[in-house]
Amino acid sequence: MAGNMLANYVQVYVMLPLDVVSVDNKFEKGDETRAQLKKLTEAGVDGVMIDVWWGLVEGKGPKAYDWSAYKQVFDLVHEAGLKLQAIMSFHQCGGNVGDIVNIPIPQWVRDVGATDPDIFYTNRGGTRNIEYLTLGVDDQPLFHGRTAVQMYADYMTSFRENMKKFLDAGTIVDIEVGLGPAGEMSVMTSTWKQTSKQQRQRLAILSGNCQTMLESTTTLPRKPNSSRTTEHTSPRRGSFSCHGTPTN
Repeated sequence: MAGNMLANYVQVYVMLPLDVVSVDNKFEKGDETRAQLKKLTEAGVDGVMIDVWWGLVEGKGPKAYDWSAYKQVFDLVHEAGLKLQAIMSFHQCGGNVGDIVNIPIPQWVRDVGATDPDIFYTNRGGTRNIEYLTLGVDDQPLFHGRTAVQMYADYMTSFRENMKKFLDAGTIVDIEVGLGPAGEMSVMTSTWKQTSKQQRQRLAILSGNCQTMLESTTTLPRKPNSSRTTEHTSPRRGSFSCHGTPTN
């Protein structure tokens, strides 16, 4: 019986408050957090989960990382004997109905959006969602010479270097990465029947990929026992052209 219980054991992790690190990247709740962790340990939970906000750590400028507040939190988690799941939160915290904590993405990133708003998801009505960068800029060096993916990679590399102590000790057991607004793989909230508008960066990527596929499939391989080769010189009726518009 004991063996079956162990085999079916489900680990329990509790989410720490969104503002355990303050909006100005300070850890000011040491005694409160220590008491909370003690209660969690007594309750038998396995560990805690915490958002590691991009807007706080790299908020002062490109590659100007400040991990000091999070190191203090991680020290308390380690002392409590709990495990830690860290979320690389590249999205905005708050800004929606009922939210009481507001941590935007770095100001220097939003400044790029002031002159190039297409770095953000945009719906048909022209509403921008500044909570997260669109996938269309993943490979675009718009951010002081870096692409979005390079910014994320640099951030996580710095995390690994600065949190080596906790990684080596086995305190940090899991790292998760957000994939969109609110950390979800989604685009943005839209009204009924309103679809997401394709930004020019994404259109350029899609157009290039489409053209590559068309060029590679213009001539189809010869079928067995056939001396003829099928040629496709234009998209078939009802399909989409490389410019994103339906063909007739």
